[in-house]
Order: sequence, then structure tokens, then C-alpha cells
Amino acid sequence: MEEELKPFVDWSWCADNLGKFVLVDSRWYLDGSSGKDAYDAGHIPDAVFVDLDNCLSGPASPEAGRNPLPDPEVFAEGMREAGINDADTVVAYDDAGGVIAARLVWMLRSTGHSAAILDGGIGNYPGDLTTETPLRRTGSFTAKAWPADLLADISEASSDAFLTMDARNRDRFEGRQDPIDPRPGHIPGAVNVPCRENLNASGNLLPEPQIRANFERAGVLSADRTISYCGSGVTACHNLLVMEHLGMGTGKLFVGGWSQYGHALDGPVETKIWPDCSL
Repeated sequence: MEEELKPFVDWSWCADNLGKFVLVDSRWYLDGSSGKDAYDAGHIPDAVFVDLDNCLSGPASPEAGRNPLPDPEVFAEGMREAGINDADTVVAYDDAGGVIAARLVWMLRSTGHSAAILDGGIGNYPGDLTTETPLRRTGSFTAKAWPADLLADISEASSDAFLTMDARNRDRFEGRQDPIDPRPGHIPGAVNVPCRENLNASGNLLPEPQIRANFERAGVLSADRTISYCGSGVTACHNLLVMEHLGMGTGKLFVGGWSQYGHALDGPVETKIWPDCSL
């Protein structure tokens, strides 16, 4: 592929480039349901499954959060087992509008690989699903260190030197409820750009002007000196990739997210009911 791949592609792009990319099913569920079971029940033909818990995350802890980045060699081994090579282009999908697939795509793109989210996910595929698992040889994928310039730590995420952006749904950001983490609320000073509000009811990206308006209402005009976080560094990747897709630049990821910050009990917490910007 001669042109640099943008972070999102649709199925028409895939149909035009069959045989030129590896299709990955990266379904995963916060409630603990099995993405592999969903894959086995039916997936897009020729898609391989990559498990977020096993190869896209390291061991959870209060200090690191629920889904810290894995050791680079763990990630590389997972890619090899999926038959992915260094030079391969990867297109990843889920059944959540790409907010889960974004984790794999960000990890690949941040380490210099060609990768994109299938816009609309599995629902965008026009054919019949299959239960057959494709046969792929073990890939040749090299471990690379995570890029320090694209990552933020807890001190940077809570610093006035950056614009910190929370990708979680509004009810969790506002502190109305949080069934997962120890404290409700958000990092003081953070703004809320719920990643799922950049999607229509079918899970496809909204038109560019509407997405830009979502970011602008929160005061996010550029990815420069912007940090994205969520509960545990998964859906936060979606906002980063959306900004890159729109030409807004490349921001930083606070991987630990609220699952790390919320456990740091000495850190202040803000709860706020924001006005309904849609009115």
C-alpha cells in the first residue's frame, strides 16, 4: 500500500484491498463476557482473533490500572500467534463501533505498523459470518518499546501543562455512577469527550463536522499537548485515533486511566454534572 493508511477504513476499502491486509476480530467486553466465544459463534471470513486480556494488556494492579500495556515481547508473541508479520497491514474490528478495536490499532500504529479500524465494525460487513478459523502460519513480528513520547503518566494527566480528555460516558465522568472503579468522578480539570458520541446508532463515525463539534464543545481544538484517558486505556485510544483521522495531530495516552487514578486515594477527584450541550 503506497499511501499512508488512515486510522479508519470502511468495508469498500477492504473489498478493494482483499489479500493486502490481515483482518483481526478484537471483540472484548467490560462485563467479562468472552470475546473469543463471540468470535467462535460467528465472525467475518478470514478474520483471526486477538484477545485483549492475553496479549494487549499486562497484569492489572491498583498502581498500573486494569489494562496496562503489556511487555512488548508479550504483544509481539500475540501478533506472531495470530500470523501477523512486521510488514503486514492490520484492519481490526469489534461490535462496539471500534472503541475496543482502537486499542490494538493504537498499539500497532504507535510502534510504526500499518493499522486501521473497520468503521462500523462487524455490522458493516455485507456478507454472511462464518465459524471457520483461518489457517495462518506463525508470523514474524518484532518486539518494540512503547513510545515514551506518546504516553503520559499520572502526574502529567493531572497537570495544568496538558489538556486532559476523558473518553468515558458522561454518567461515569460526572460521577453519577461507577460500577467498576473505587471512586466516582474524573481527574480535576479534565474535559469530557465520550468516544461513543462520535458514532451514529449503527456504530459508524459521524460526519466530520459533527465529530469536530464534539471536540470543540469540550475545548479540544488540537491533539497537541492533549492527553486521552478512559477507565483503563482502551476506549481512550479511540479518541486519539479519531483526532488523527481528522488531521488534528497525535495526542498522548494515559493508559492507567481512571482505574489507576481512582486508586491513588491521595489524588483529588472532581464530580460535576455538565450542561447538556445538545440543547
